[in-house]
Amino acid sequence: MGQKWKYYEIKGDKLERKRQTCPRCGDGVFLAEHRNRSSCGTCGYMVWKKK
Repeated sequence: MGQKWKYYEIKGDKLERKRQTCPRCGDGVFLAEHRNRSSCGTCGYMVWKKK
């Protein structure tokens, strides 16, 4: 839960998110990256990656 600073990148004068945020939980909750899916540890939302 710590280390959210790893999920952002500074490009010029803009802050860019490296990971997708959860559409159910809102900003600040990121989806975990798995090999074949992205999932939210808070609410269980899951997105399957296309092959």
